[in-house]
Amino acid sequence: MLNSLTDCAVLNNGVKIPWVGFGVFLMEPGEETERSVRIAIDIGYRHIDTATIYKNEADVGKAVKECGVPREEIFITTKVWNDDMREGTTLQAFDRSRKLLQTDYIDLYLVHWPVKGKYIETWKAMEQIYARGQARAIGVSNFKEHHIDDLLAVSDIVPVVNQVEWHPELRQPDLHQYCIDKGVQLEAWAPLMQGKAFDMPVFKEIASRYNKSVAQLLIRWGLQHQVVTLPKSITPSRIEANTHVFDFEISPEDMARIDALDMGARLGPDPDNIDF
Repeated sequence: MLNSLTDCAVLNNGVKIPWVGFGVFLMEPGEETERSVRIAIDIGYRHIDTATIYKNEADVGKAVKECGVPREEIFITTKVWNDDMREGTTLQAFDRSRKLLQTDYIDLYLVHWPVKGKYIETWKAMEQIYARGQARAIGVSNFKEHHIDDLLAVSDIVPVVNQVEWHPELRQPDLHQYCIDKGVQLEAWAPLMQGKAFDMPVFKEIASRYNKSVAQLLIRWGLQHQVVTLPKSITPSRIEANTHVFDFEISPEDMARIDALDMGARLGPDPDNIDF
């Protein structure tokens, strides 16, 4: 059973990643992001997930730089955006992100979306970044099985992570099993269904029996599925509450009830049909 925010999964290259991360998607660049990340780090989060397109890498970097926690104790993820998915521009985008984050290296660098005709070339550029030691690990986001197959056909480096939309109504069990078989760690974005889960009676009912919130229930559900989970909030009390997931275990029966809610329902785009 996991015990704390510092408990880690071990990626396929031996790098350790904390099971619970702090996401900053849709946070306002500037004071809001910087303050929220500082609060998260002070509470004990050691895994921060950002991206170029979020436009708040500089704020994450400032918070990490000034938090008083040694850089090597904080795991930072960022992602290359679709506009930069060419070999030369990917390398430039990485350097730009690294400078904004005020760090000599990035712990995990991801291809944000599988843009048709671009993601293989982008992966080749990321292999260079990894070979230089500037990224401790490289992976992908929003990839389906066939996208990863394309990479494995031309590369000996298996992505360490696949960060995808993952929650009770979109559990993607086939993709999850594929990732397990290939040694790719699944990560969840939108684990709380972008707030939709809070209004669903089934979650309220199950959570109440554990004396937990809906958010705590679903974070724990993800962890029991061995999925790295990235909740986000700008509210200090919720940032802290989202960490109280290590003192209970969901029963097999309740896990099955939550699993049964899977409808294949996406909140975000289908990776096979993106136009951005």
